[in-house]
Amino acid sequence: MISTSIANQLLETGHDVTLYNRGRTPSRVRSGAKIITGDRSDFATFESSFADSRYDVVVDMVAFKPEESQSAIRAFSGRTGQFIHCSTVCVYSGPVKTIPTPEDEPFHSPGGYGKNKILCEQALFSAYEKDKFPVTIMRPSHSYGEGGGIVRPYGPSETFVDRLRKGKQVIVPGDGTGMWAAAHVDDVARGFIGAFGNSKTLGEAYQITSDEYFTWNSYHEQVAEAAGGVYKPVYIPTDILGRVSPQRSGGLLEIFAWPSIFATAKLRRDTGYTGQTIDFAEGTRRALKWLDAEGKIANSDTDTYEDKLIEAWTTAAGELPKE
Repeated sequence: MISTSIANQLLETGHDVTLYNRGRTPSRVRSGAKIITGDRSDFATFESSFADSRYDVVVDMVAFKPEESQSAIRAFSGRTGQFIHCSTVCVYSGPVKTIPTPEDEPFHSPGGYGKNKILCEQALFSAYEKDKFPVTIMRPSHSYGEGGGIVRPYGPSETFVDRLRKGKQVIVPGDGTGMWAAAHVDDVARGFIGAFGNSKTLGEAYQITSDEYFTWNSYHEQVAEAAGGVYKPVYIPTDILGRVSPQRSGGLLEIFAWPSIFATAKLRRDTGYTGQTIDFAEGTRRALKWLDAEGKIANSDTDTYEDKLIEAWTTAAGELPKE
């Protein structure tokens, strides 16, 4: 999603853009980009693809393991003026020291996704310190928009909108007062592009998130309003959800359970990034329009687990001893 918006914005302003991907997903990139089809997990072939190439900027959106970043270092050492790695704020998900959280927050991710991204960053910064490999790290948070679903802190995103539209109850972790921020991919892409070709950003890491933040209750309310639905929350403690429903709680236990408000002052200082231009209400309407047009909203009637859990929780809470 982010890379599609980056590519489109670059093409709109006359840049030469090359895309490297497996060619398995329909492209939403406007015409004009050069396409190289390949699988970066085949390290030898991937690296040889760029033996005779030179790029002003390379952006790696899909390095999720350190060996993938090591391969990218081999592929592009001496062949690019800047290498931008898409990392994540999940490198320090969990309880943080400071809110809004700055880039020097210690790494302490509780989940595999964040821990692997930490290893990717460490490999890249090591190459910068040792060989001046020209890396810049970008750390987005929740990036949403056309091309993807509407996430929620617990449960599958595919049926989320349908539940709201049908007036069904939805499970919300805790009491819905946890703080969250969501940035439309077009704004996130502008943050990435602001770092392109900027020598100040070499060897640095930057957060690119929204300026707007709200409670999970407000998040659900805004999605429901944009979808023409109703928000009927059922609050269940996070630890209970993690115990009884671990598969649906992966994102919750990785980051959604914690306040996720991140500072962007460093990016503004070094790149002139001017901040958010698309608020969550407008961005959600745009994302829903795409989801409806593509038939991507799943029928919630086919997934009965949430209703069963709500009924069981409500019954159990009703049976607790009363004072």
